[in-house]
Amino acid sequence: MMLKDKVAVIYGAGGAIGGAVARAFASEGADLYLTGRTLAPVEFVAKDVVAAGGSAEAAEVDALDEQAVDQHLRSVIDKAGRVDISFNAIGLPNPKVRVPLVELDVEQFSMPISTYTRSYFLTARLAARRMLEEGSGVIMTITATPSRTGVPFVGGGGPAMAAVEALTRGLSAELAPQGIRVVGLRPQGIPETSRIKESFEGYAKASGMSWEQFQESLAGRTHARRLSTLAEMANVAVFIASDKASGMTGTTVNLSLGSLDD
Repeated sequence: MMLKDKVAVIYGAGGAIGGAVARAFASEGADLYLTGRTLAPVEFVAKDVVAAGGSAEAAEVDALDEQAVDQHLRSVIDKAGRVDISFNAIGLPNPKVRVPLVELDVEQFSMPISTYTRSYFLTARLAARRMLEEGSGVIMTITATPSRTGVPFVGGGGPAMAAVEALTRGLSAELAPQGIRVVGLRPQGIPETSRIKESFEGYAKASGMSWEQFQESLAGRTHARRLSTLAEMANVAVFIASDKASGMTGTTVNLSLGSLDD
C-alpha cells in the first residue's frame, strides 16, 4: 500500500473531490482525519471509509478559522502523534449569476481570492509547523485550469487559482529544504461533481450554449477529447502524497488532459 500508516488531514472532505481523495487515500492504507464546515457530509464519507475497512474520523472544522484548524491539528497530534499529509479541497458556493468582469462587484471579485488563499495559507502553515518537527510531510491542494488560461465569466476564480499555485511554489521554496513537499493538482473540469456541473451550466447559459454544447466545447480543447474524472484525479493524488513522488515539490500537476500544454 502506497500510504500505509500515513496520517492524512483533509479539509473539505465532504465535497466530491475531498471525498474521492479520502476514499483513495484510505484504500492505500492512510489513517484519515476528515474535516468540513458542515459535519454531516464529512461523517458520510468517514462511515463509507470505515465500512470499506479503512480508518477515518470526522470533525466539523472551518478551514478559514485559524483557531479551529489549530485545535483540530492538536487533537490529531494527540491521537496519531504526527501529520504526514495535509490536503486542502475546500470549495465555494457558485454565484447565482455569471457577470462580465467590467460589471462585477469588487467584493464578489475579491471573495474567491481571499477565501482560497486564506484557507490554503492557514492549513499549510499550521500543518507545516507540525511537519517540521518530523522533518517530513506533504502539503497539497486543488486548483483549476483558469489559473493558466483566460476563461470568461469566472470573476475572481482564475486569479484565485493562480494565487494558490504561486503560494504552492513559495511554500515549497521555504519548506522543501526541511523535508516537506508542497504540490498542487490542476484537473480539467470534472462534470461528475455536482458543483462543477452547476458551474458549467451557468457558464453555458452565460455563453449562449446548452449544457451539452458547453461540455462538448470544453472536451474538444483536450487531447483526449473528454473531461477529467474523479478517479483519475484521486489516483494521482495518492501517488503525489506517497514517498514514490519524493522528487516532486513546488509544482502543480497538470491533469487537464492536454487542454493546457506543458
